Parts: sequence; C-alpha cells; structure tokens
Amino acid sequence: MTGMEKPETGAGLTASIEPFDSFWEAPENVEKGFDSFGKFYRNNYLKHLPKNRDAKILVISCGYGYFVHLLKKVGYTGVSGIDSDPDKVRIATEKGLNCTVESAFAFLENSPGFYDVVIAEQEINHLTKEEILFFMNLCRMKLVEGGTLLVHSLNGANPITGSEALAQNFDHYNTFTEYSLRQVLEHTGFGEVSVFPLNLYVFYNNPLNYVALLADRINTLIFRINFILYGKHNRIFTKKIAAVGKKKNAAG
Repeated sequence: MTGMEKPETGAGLTASIEPFDSFWEAPENVEKGFDSFGKFYRNNYLKHLPKNRDAKILVISCGYGYFVHLLKKVGYTGVSGIDSDPDKVRIATEKGLNCTVESAFAFLENSPGFYDVVIAEQEINHLTKEEILFFMNLCRMKLVEGGTLLVHSLNGANPITGSEALAQNFDHYNTFTEYSLRQVLEHTGFGEVSVFPLNLYVFYNNPLNYVALLADRINTLIFRINFILYGKHNRIFTKKIAAVGKKKNAAG
C-alpha cells in the first residue's frame, strides 16, 4: 500500500461515511460559535498561513463556516469551504460564506484547480490508516508546489484526555502524537513539517482561562517528567495538536 491505491470502501468509507465528525459536540448557540471559534482559530492557526491575502485556501469539513468566516474577516479573498452536511453548509451560506455541499474524497479527486493551502481539520481521526494515506495524498495533489497542508488531531499522548477522546465519539478511529503526526505527513510527501500544540484557553477577557492555562502548564510539566521516566520523548500534551507541512517539489 503506497497511499495512492483507493481504499476498498464499498459504498462509503470504512471508518465513517461522511459527514465527518457527525457526533461533534457543537456549541448550543451556533451564532456565538462564530466568535468563540474565531478566537481559537486566530490564536492557533493564523501565524501558520501565508501572508498573501490572495492565497487560494480550501477548508475541508468547514461545518458552519467558522474558520472560513475568520479567514474572510482578516482579509483572505480566495477562501472556500466544503462539507457534506447540508444543514451546516446552509448556515454558512446564509452568513455569505463561500461554502458548498461536497464529499471530501470525491471533491479532492475530481474538482479542477489547485490551492495554496488545504486545511483538513476534522478528517484524520475519522479514517482508517489506509484511508488516511489516501486522503493525505489527495490533499497533496490538490496543492500547488510548495503549498501548505494544515491538519488537526486529537492528542493521544495526553494521559487524561487521550483515551477518552478516542472513546468519546463512536466515529473516532484513532488519535495521534506529535511523533506519529509528523510521520504521516512526511510519509505522504510533505516537508518542513511542524507539529504544534493547540491552545484552548484563548478567551483572555475571562480570568478563569489564566487559571486553566496555569494548571495546563503544571500538568504538562508533570506529564513530561513521567514520560521521561518511561523513556518517551513526547513534549506536547495539549488536548489537541496540529501540524503544517509543505508539498515537496517533484525533485524532492
């Protein structure tokens, strides 16, 4: 299996027929999510995206369009989103966002054009290993040379939330660590890979978030010490992690 053979999935994906993350614990107030998720994306992701506001960006599994909305708000002009859940896309389009109902695999395989950035936030936790390799290769093929892939994952290294995150949703198939997330990007043709923690405590107007952030830092230190005792080298223990990588050119 090289990663480009199409998985034997029958009528749908082995791991989870789309929509991805169908059991996602979404905010009760969808409208407020545009503000709260916007702060999360701004704090964690914007520094990893191109400075060129004309960059062509695809957000896969865009849901209600929270990330698309933030990117449009900060001045990106070439942003589009796809999601296979019509109800979520309807809300996004009502907000004036360029989002359409599409199945991720079919869209990546068959749609024309290329992107400077592909953002795949919800997918890889919901796929088998075979499907992950195929999906990542499809993302790479949709990028221009040197284009950026940004992926997000539940962090299996966190001793508190790692196993719970896998078991919490019936459609979760796996978690990653900083090491295995780097592995899969490099294996599917991405270079300059950087894995980074995702900060959940981005609501700086709420003093309790400073308390939570301090507790998180203390837990990280404790986890790190214990991992060293067992000969492990993990350094990132946030609930969620992400990675960016650049599409390698044809010469390597």
